[in-house]
Amino acid sequence: MFTKKDILRLKQDLTIQTNLLGVNLTLKTRWGVFSPRSIDDGTKLFMKHLKIINDDKCLDLGCGYGPIGLAVAKSCPKTEVHMVDKDFIAVELSNINAKLNRIDNVQIYLSDAFLSVNKTNYFDQVLSNVPAKVGREQLSIILYDAYDVLKTGGKITFVTINGLRYFIKNNLKFVFGNYKKLKQGQKYTVSQAIK
Repeated sequence: MFTKKDILRLKQDLTIQTNLLGVNLTLKTRWGVFSPRSIDDGTKLFMKHLKIINDDKCLDLGCGYGPIGLAVAKSCPKTEVHMVDKDFIAVELSNINAKLNRIDNVQIYLSDAFLSVNKTNYFDQVLSNVPAKVGREQLSIILYDAYDVLKTGGKITFVTINGLRYFIKNNLKFVFGNYKKLKQGQKYTVSQAIK
């Protein structure tokens, strides 16, 4: 257990230095957000198998403090990236990190999944490190809403724990009519479907 003397230090932002998609990023994080000490292994695997075209319009769903969306935006400066999260601290940190890394081709806002994303047939890609406890009801909402916001030919790319790989596979096939496993690692699987 920490002592009272530790609390002031624990309230200070943490800093991660990382390289994703070939760009260096400095990311501020806090206790209470997902993977505050380092980029998680699922995101690292995801980023190794992500292909973005420089003028894609992308949506980072559940952006956290921003590693995926900010790496995409910085590596492809002509890309328009929307980053959403239902956690206001995650949105605050993503905005701080966009400024810190001088990234201006992003729009970062609070949204419970797609509730505040007012776009139809707009995005080329929807990207997400899907939480393990998303639940099948929420996943169904996410997949149908993702289908609606994607252009024809647009891609949805998820990374999930391996325990969800068949669930994701079956649901992507059901909603999108197709499924492709991009990579299965020891703990995580990167999956994709095309509208």
